[in-house]
Amino acid sequence: MFPYDSALVDAVAANPQTIPDVLRMQQSIQDTCADADGLKWFNGLYLHVTQAVQARVEAGDFANPAWMAALDVEFACFYFNALRASLSGQPAPDCWQAVFDRRNQTAVARIQFALAGMNAHINNDLPQAVVAACQAASTLPAHGTDQYDDFTALNSTLDSLVEEAKQTLNVRLPGDALPPVTNLEDTMAAWSMTAARESAWNNAELLAHLAGFACLRDCFLDTLDGFTALAGKTLLVPVP
Repeated sequence: MFPYDSALVDAVAANPQTIPDVLRMQQSIQDTCADADGLKWFNGLYLHVTQAVQARVEAGDFANPAWMAALDVEFACFYFNALRASLSGQPAPDCWQAVFDRRNQTAVARIQFALAGMNAHINNDLPQAVVAACQAASTLPAHGTDQYDDFTALNSTLDSLVEEAKQTLNVRLPGDALPPVTNLEDTMAAWSMTAARESAWNNAELLAHLAGFACLRDCFLDTLDGFTALAGKTLLVPVP
């Protein structure tokens, strides 16, 4: 779709092992993408999110900073893997493909791409990342645990980043102004980072209990991907 897509594949060729690895890969994507590429505006917001997580891990703001760091890396792998698969001609989750297929639609606002990417990453990927991080720590996702408290402690920071993005990215993809009256404000107001992350945690608890039922787990993940893709397509309806 873009002449530099092969460079993006190279940027996500290896899975990260640490948060600094994640940041380097995100920065490489950011430096490669043109302003008229919708991927840039999701990736830029996600880069700010990862920087905020790293700062709080380094500041010792969490009860279990090692688990939060592991979750951050596990989570990022889903995005990088989806991007690598799609740009290599391999199947990617439908929710991600909905974003990648529309990267060059100039009538769509930058904030729409940012939120559509967050929709795919949080609603589809985050439950799986939470389960994987908990399994690595020999625990299960559950409300009332240190992991859940650390997870929700990020909400206010992430909400502030999304609110800032709603102001700075409220232009069309190439950077030109939107019409003075659109329905985009309603779309943005309806999307909540905190609500999406709480739903993701609830789905992680469900996934953990489906671990011994592979068929049911796969059906649940297929359904989750489908609903997330539908929401993403709605978020990416071009502004008139």
